[in-house]
Amino acid sequence: MRRLDQRGVAALEFCIVAMAILTLIYGILDLGRYMITMQSLRSLAGAGARAAMINDCYTNAVLTKTTPTCSGDVYLTDAQKRALVPFLYANGGSPTLTTVTGGSAVTVTTSMAGFSMVFPSIWPSSFNSPSASTNIPF
Repeated sequence: MRRLDQRGVAALEFCIVAMAILTLIYGILDLGRYMITMQSLRSLAGAGARAAMINDCYTNAVLTKTTPTCSGDVYLTDAQKRALVPFLYANGGSPTLTTVTGGSAVTVTTSMAGFSMVFPSIWPSSFNSPSASTNIPF
């Protein structure tokens, strides 16, 4: 019997396998970038909560047994934020930190407005607007 020509089969198999492996690798890198962004946002929210508790607004309210009226982002300077979470400032990013008083807690929320996934079609849309928050009960 005559043998069929097998030239190019290995290249075709490599293309099929390489496409799957590269998609997996890029997906892992993209998810890792999202996870480090979330961890940095949680760290910034914790630092903002600690700064809000030390600030006169929260401390005086607790001592006088009144509701604190903390709001805005007045507790951490931009340089302090940059020192805490340098990853978020890479490529010109700028996280926001807001403090809101309501109910029985002060909520410190951080978010990253300019973040987007490299492969947005394979991840949920909520991944494109990461945010983290911390509650300080009083």
